[in-house]
Amino acid sequence: MESNGRKHETGLVKLKCSVQNYDWGRIGYDSRVARLFERNCGCQIDEKKHYAEFWMGTHVSGPSFIQGIDDLSLKSWIQQNPKVLGDVVVDKWGHDLPFLLKVLSVGRSLSIQAHPDKELAGFLHKLQPNVYKDANHKPEMALALTEFEALCGFISSEELDVVLETVPEIKEAVSNASADQNLTVDKHNGEVKEEGVLRSIFTQLMSVDREVISKALSQLINRLNRESETRQLTSKEQLVLKLEKQYPNDVGVLAALLLNHVKLEPGDGLYIAANEPHAYLIGECIECMAASDNVVRAGLTPKYIDVKTLCSMLTYKQGLPEVLKGTPINQYVRRYTPPFEEFEVDRCVLDQGASVVFPGLPGPSVFVIISGEGTMQTSSSEDRVSEGATLFAPAGAEVRVSTDSELQLYRAGVNSKVLLNSLT
Repeated sequence: MESNGRKHETGLVKLKCSVQNYDWGRIGYDSRVARLFERNCGCQIDEKKHYAEFWMGTHVSGPSFIQGIDDLSLKSWIQQNPKVLGDVVVDKWGHDLPFLLKVLSVGRSLSIQAHPDKELAGFLHKLQPNVYKDANHKPEMALALTEFEALCGFISSEELDVVLETVPEIKEAVSNASADQNLTVDKHNGEVKEEGVLRSIFTQLMSVDREVISKALSQLINRLNRESETRQLTSKEQLVLKLEKQYPNDVGVLAALLLNHVKLEPGDGLYIAANEPHAYLIGECIECMAASDNVVRAGLTPKYIDVKTLCSMLTYKQGLPEVLKGTPINQYVRRYTPPFEEFEVDRCVLDQGASVVFPGLPGPSVFVIISGEGTMQTSSSEDRVSEGATLFAPAGAEVRVSTDSELQLYRAGVNSKVLLNSLT
């Protein structure tokens, strides 16, 4: 299909995509999301507005449309032309994209949150469809475009011991009996007991009265400010001071001390399974996930929180998450393959005058140009592309990308292991 909307199953389809203006997004042209959105749709940017997420896909909360045909959504077009998904995807997920691609511009911390697995997502959607918008799970992966910081997963049991010994405000906020349990855990009794202790501490912390949290935070902030005059605060302590300014009297500030503080360089990635606690703190990233918008929140947010659900759903795994470096496919492309069926992401950085071929796969892909300009070709189409361009590639389409300048793009597609295994 050519970029003007005429159908051709091996051609590229240019997309007009959606933006989300959440309060944590960067403001005006400081936001890469804003710049990509402006270039993608020709819309004028409000320099006082927050631009948080650029969405590329078929989800109802931020659908993409066929460029040049404003009233034809990508989802509707796919349903009219299901062959563009390939038989493997249609058989497994029906007539829709199983993944959602985003760019995020994070100006201040997102909420401490987790995404439900499929069973819980179905239950929550049925119970509160106005809050939990769909019945799908939402495993996700973030790839840093800039230096990027996040909270991800619970700290190790050894670090938890240290926190409880050195941050008396947490022990005061929860019952001393619960917190003291961890300090006397029999290390030979396995992970189950430690997990139970962590679950107890986290659940009690997240459930205490707001007045108790306010008092504990006041004591903690005052103590850290005093101590900063005589010693260098740790990066986690500095983070606590920063979060408290963003979200005063919020339990999430204390909860952050129980989570891993992860710092990524451009090209580094994280994948986040269902039921894992996390919060993005600052920076810009590519994010890909199963096609869902389900979020269970419990701190660092003015939005609806569901502490009981969050505390009951978490896995309570402890230790640092794996930082993904990607696997080189060729000299220009690295592939990030999470342990999820719905998606994978390729990062492509082309030097001036270089070209690369993305082989045809038995499933669809979505490409987004992050910077630079060049040409994208298939056997039946050729498009000039530049920053902000987003294109859908049907199943089977081999795509050649070339550039006279430097060019950076990302490709999201169904996990190729799933696609290829289904054919054997």
